[in-house]
Amino acid sequence: MAIGVFGQIPELPGGGAPVLSGPLYWMYEWGQAGLTPSRAVADAAKFYFKNPFNPFAQTTFGKSVAAAAEVFERATRRYGKPDWRIESTLIGGERVPVRIASVWERPFCKLIHFERQFARAPRRPQPRVLIVAPMSGHYATLLRGTVEAFLPNHDVYITDWADARMVPMSEGRFDLDDYIDYLISILHKLGGDCHVIAVCQPAVPVMAAIARMETEDDPYVPYSMTLMGGPIDTRINPTGVNKLAEQRGIEWFRTHVIAHVPFPQPGFMREVYPGFLQLWGFVSMNLDRHLDAHKQLFTHLVEGDGDSVTKHTEFYDEYLAVMDLAAEYYLQTVETVFVRHALPNGTMTHRGKPVDPAAIRRVALLTIEGEHDDISGVGQTEAAHRLCVNIPAEKKAHYLQPNVGHYGVFNGSRFRAEIAPRISDFMLSNNRAPGSASAAVAEFKRRAKSDASGQPRSKLA
Repeated sequence: MAIGVFGQIPELPGGGAPVLSGPLYWMYEWGQAGLTPSRAVADAAKFYFKNPFNPFAQTTFGKSVAAAAEVFERATRRYGKPDWRIESTLIGGERVPVRIASVWERPFCKLIHFERQFARAPRRPQPRVLIVAPMSGHYATLLRGTVEAFLPNHDVYITDWADARMVPMSEGRFDLDDYIDYLISILHKLGGDCHVIAVCQPAVPVMAAIARMETEDDPYVPYSMTLMGGPIDTRINPTGVNKLAEQRGIEWFRTHVIAHVPFPQPGFMREVYPGFLQLWGFVSMNLDRHLDAHKQLFTHLVEGDGDSVTKHTEFYDEYLAVMDLAAEYYLQTVETVFVRHALPNGTMTHRGKPVDPAAIRRVALLTIEGEHDDISGVGQTEAAHRLCVNIPAEKKAHYLQPNVGHYGVFNGSRFRAEIAPRISDFMLSNNRAPGSASAAVAEFKRRAKSDASGQPRSKLA
């Protein structure tokens, strides 16, 4: 889940000339509007040929027409943000209700808490976990399986990033520095008593945020950070995505994939990397596989194979739901992570101050990679260990999961059976006593008051 997919992006009209490429988003919206009558006709045809009172409904012809109409409607639909669909979790053989609530909010992000409604508190420690979802095209709900895997034994929070086209221009810009500020603010909100899991793209900003906090002796640092399939150093075993980003350079992206949000969206005239362009990149990487999946959907609909149809629709309802990214954030991330390799080169900054991973000393580090990851190559995430030289060896660990690709690192049967338990054990092993973070905060405040300048040493809150 890289930040967009650089290969196979269609070049905008005029070779990226602003006067021609600027209206691209408007043309997409017009195309969607133009397809509305066709989708309505397809919907009507589907219901007509599925009507039990229709004599053709039970014939191969009728089933084929209904299936073709449904496939067309689903293939041309614009998918909205999916629901979490997490109402309960199984803990110790007992089904426990889960209440989903927003506990912190900024224009571009909400912090979602999956609050388990216990009848009585469990005896086993329940470490608090912050899952930092990727802001790379898909919604945070893509990590539904990740959340479900940790809910039985953890108090789970997740970052729910906003679709940039839904954020009014009056809320200001959003870039990588703002992203890191958000992470630091969330860690302050959680009070330090937590562990952080960064899934893919957030690996770099999570490490940067913790490095900045450690540099400032901030007491709210988490107990551990787990980096999963993240692009810490994309020079190692570079994938096709990494190579194309480096070859094209930042100006290519600035002129070829940035567009303005059209009216009447709330983010009217905001510069974004549109979700539909990202989706083109995602799909084109494995176009044959997606075409075959939709052919199979048609066959399953005709045959009445409900289980296979449900499995297909659940996956594609999530996969085809994409969000726009703020142009400033997207371009700064591409340049920092994929073009300049600023973090491993030691040149990354946050608000003009250096990001030094060597400053990290109190936070345990676990890195997870997939053997067949074609987005973040093997070794790119493990590189974090060479940068965080002052974390004690006993607080570091690395795991390479055999026989999984990028998505298998954070979802699927192997993730549930082999990866999630390792992460849970690592967090339990590095979980400090309750209230230890509060004691550190109290000491931090005491030292701040005794400072002759009267100013707190940390400027990151």
